Amino acid sequence: MPNPIKLTSLTTKGGCGCKIGPADLDQVLRTLPPAVKDPNLIVGLETGDDAGVYKLNDTTALVQTVDFFTPIVDDPYDFGQIAAANAISDVYAMGGTPLTALNIVAFPIANLDKSILADILRGASDKLREANVTLVGGHSIDDQEPKFGLSVTGTVHPDKIQTNAGAKPGDQLILTKPIGVGIYTTSLKRGLLDEGEIANVTKVMATLNKVASETMQRYTVHACTDVTGFGLLGHATEMARESGQEIVLSFNDIPVLPRVRALAEAGAIPGGTKNNFDHVKGNVTFSEELDQIDQYILADAVTSGGLLMSVPKAEADALLQDLQDNNIAASRIGEVISGNAGHIQVN
Repeated sequence: MPNPIKLTSLTTKGGCGCKIGPADLDQVLRTLPPAVKDPNLIVGLETGDDAGVYKLNDTTALVQTVDFFTPIVDDPYDFGQIAAANAISDVYAMGGTPLTALNIVAFPIANLDKSILADILRGASDKLREANVTLVGGHSIDDQEPKFGLSVTGTVHPDKIQTNAGAKPGDQLILTKPIGVGIYTTSLKRGLLDEGEIANVTKVMATLNKVASETMQRYTVHACTDVTGFGLLGHATEMARESGQEIVLSFNDIPVLPRVRALAEAGAIPGGTKNNFDHVKGNVTFSEELDQIDQYILADAVTSGGLLMSVPKAEADALLQDLQDNNIAASRIGEVISGNAGHIQVN
């Protein structure tokens, strides 16, 4: 029988479980001393990639990532599934195979029924099993509000790493999940979603990027990232900047969850989304037809979003069809052009 506790009501006032905003994070990271130089570190902090990659030998590199957050849905089992799918996604985005995971748990053990924590961990465990990832341990603390996530380790061949830094002019951009998740989860907290909408967004977030990642590895993908906390515009800007290219997005081709605009007009725009927009707006040129709501939707903070792939035009149709044949709701949303590095046009 489902636990009647609404997990999303347990976060402190103003807390959303969102990532620290990109502008604030940049200010903090700039104060840190340079990282220790290691010739085996293939991907580190410099490019803002999804995970770190460390070379072990000529055929194997470690892919390491960590992610955790406060509840964004009320069902504990679903929360565990979403948190696991979200953490594993960073390894898939790098073209890697996830192998092991560690749970990260913060829980008010004296104030909430222990069965809630058990359901969270069971949801995560089932999702790890689906991904063929072995749980090897974890760490827990007693905290005033629940938080959950995982540290995930995988492997990848050093010559087959997918980063956000290789997009080339003429590449087509493919996105494998709809955006609008942050607006939906904020709407859920405000009681604005019906049961069908809750089930839909939960399914989107809990779906692994495993098949999408395995599918793209059969093609010449020049760059890849998963669209998460910094929103589509934030992650596309990183790809454009690190690739030294410009990106053109077609607003009408970008998949968006149903009724997102109406929910945003009702005020269900998370603070993280607005922070994302403020951070990227200087690097984006919007069509005059797109109003502020449209622009916020493009910057919406996503949890467990899809993969954004930059693929040569000659292979884009085949990859898109292959993804769709594997029941992935993929869409072609734009292209890479020569121009102002790091700039985004939205038509």
